Amino acid sequence: MKAINKQRRAALPPQPELLAPKPELLAPAGDLEKLRFAYAYGADAAYIGAGPYSLRQSSGLKSEQMAEAIALARAAGKKLYVALNAYLRNQELAALPLYVSRLAALEPHGLIISDPSLIKLARDYAPNLPLHLSTQVNTTNWQAAEFWRGQGLSRVNLARELSLAEAAEIARCSRIEAEVFIHGAMCISYSGRCLLSNF
Repeated sequence: MKAINKQRRAALPPQPELLAPKPELLAPAGDLEKLRFAYAYGADAAYIGAGPYSLRQSSGLKSEQMAEAIALARAAGKKLYVALNAYLRNQELAALPLYVSRLAALEPHGLIISDPSLIKLARDYAPNLPLHLSTQVNTTNWQAAEFWRGQGLSRVNLARELSLAEAAEIARCSRIEAEVFIHGAMCISYSGRCLLSNF
């Protein structure tokens, strides 16, 4: 009987719930040219800075380019996330609702945030956009990942200082998508909380 069951299982197609999901290869894209290169060389998704609300202000796309970038992603069958990962100051908050509303109308595949004030703002002005937590937040354990899931985020970018085993444990123990950097800058201390990037 065991042999028959084994043969039956072998004849069945793979069960989707038993297969690990394919990782998403996410690449930075500071401008439209870099975005095209990212997709051409195999990235499943890319992220771009949101102009004045990105930590990389010098490489953020202008508002008029954002629609073009999102259209390019959709035409390529890829994803595009917008990074609103700057550390916000009081004087920047008033203009954000309109900016986030306009972004939501363009329908990127999600927003990458680091400032907790953006969680409520995104819920109010971009309720259909998934929220991803930036590496700037320095998530180093599974309980922190679960906390962010409870706040409505769908993905957390883990601290760059974690070992592979630590990252795997967070992914295993939490119910939120985990993202890890596999190449790029390594900022020891508070995982890239470089205030100079804001200027």
